[in-house]
Amino acid sequence: MNQSSNKVTFFASIQWMFFIFVNVVVVPISIGAAFELSTGEIVSILRTSLVVTGAACILQGWIGHRYPLLEGPSGIIWGVMLTLGASAPSLGLSLKEVGGGIATGMLLAGAVTILLALFGAVSFINKIFKPMVMNVFLMLLSIQLAIIFFDGMISVAEDGSMNVTITLFSLVIVIFVAFLKIKGNRLISNFSLLIGIVVGWPIFKLLFPDAGSIASMSEGSGGLILFPLGPPNLQLSIVIMTFIACLLNMSNTFASIQAAAVIYKESPERNRYRNSMLLTGGYSMIGSLFGLVAYAPFASSIGFLESTQIYEKKPYYWGGVMIIALGVVPGLAVMLAQLPITVGNAVLFVAYLQLFGTALKSVRNYAFNSVTVHRFAAPVLLGVSIMMADPKLFTSLPSVIQPLVSNGFIIGVLLSIVLEHTIRWQEDSGTAEKTEQLNSK
Repeated sequence: MNQSSNKVTFFASIQWMFFIFVNVVVVPISIGAAFELSTGEIVSILRTSLVVTGAACILQGWIGHRYPLLEGPSGIIWGVMLTLGASAPSLGLSLKEVGGGIATGMLLAGAVTILLALFGAVSFINKIFKPMVMNVFLMLLSIQLAIIFFDGMISVAEDGSMNVTITLFSLVIVIFVAFLKIKGNRLISNFSLLIGIVVGWPIFKLLFPDAGSIASMSEGSGGLILFPLGPPNLQLSIVIMTFIACLLNMSNTFASIQAAAVIYKESPERNRYRNSMLLTGGYSMIGSLFGLVAYAPFASSIGFLESTQIYEKKPYYWGGVMIIALGVVPGLAVMLAQLPITVGNAVLFVAYLQLFGTALKSVRNYAFNSVTVHRFAAPVLLGVSIMMADPKLFTSLPSVIQPLVSNGFIIGVLLSIVLEHTIRWQEDSGTAEKTEQLNSK
């Protein structure tokens, strides 16, 4: 029995390692490309990101919020950084100036996050991020991730057309993993994501030997480089935009902890929020020194947990240890980065279908009518509409606000906050009040 348990822990740890890696590895590579860094600088950011992410996960699970949730580069800040980098020419700034402004904004936001946690502002922040705001957050997050990973499943040829064969293969992986999840026995269902990667990777390489991987780069030096995106500066437009986005990023912490608490059927104490904010603020400040994206707990981890049905923390810890090893040992991260892009995205697409279910469950106790439905429908549908709009539509706006206005996720959450704090909605269910009471404990 003990041997069987050890085997489950081992494979669950490998599954956690792949989940963390696939979610994290694309971020530093895309940031490096956006800011025109050298291969050595990109490898440095990649390895540092893996080490910090592995340590962040372990510490959060141990002394932070104490749930097995991936702590990694925030998708909100990632999108803002890519947009700011792309807008550098229109702002009349060099990429180093933009990167330095981002570093300043992240340092300030990390420090403010730590101060808010130390001075007991958890209850105040909880009042800002009301239950309905968190419901909107989860719904928009699930839709945004589905769009991102669906786009990643589609292989695009050099002429801009779809590579039908590779795209069909990725769809087969989706169907295969979903079938294992739905029809497999408990063991197979729990490891369906890992099986999808282990089976899909070699078959893809056999069928499409010349197709792209997550990363195509030589190993490079990979040594620590301080402020690779640019030294801190006071480019106020960049600093302010980054600072606002990083503060809004705190919604990740509250949404993740609240969603995890539902799974574990418990009410998290206030110190879990405080400790998580302290750690996240610290990671973000450390990360800004090495060109990393600001950190946050991944609410999307809920989809992974519900998909695998493995809730023990031991595999999560070992997955974090393996991620640290990938960053420390030269060449290991680059080797794993040969995972085909479409296979990684197809597997994550299935994992995040569960997150959509979590978002639906979060509103099922609300009885909406023709008036109250606006508090949920307006921010969600506006956010999705902006997500689907052509980014070129926003180029006529002042460059400094383009990253904010063109981000459907941020606009949707901000609208939800405004609606919840300016309109006295008639409650048709006691769910919201109960949730607020639990979160204030």
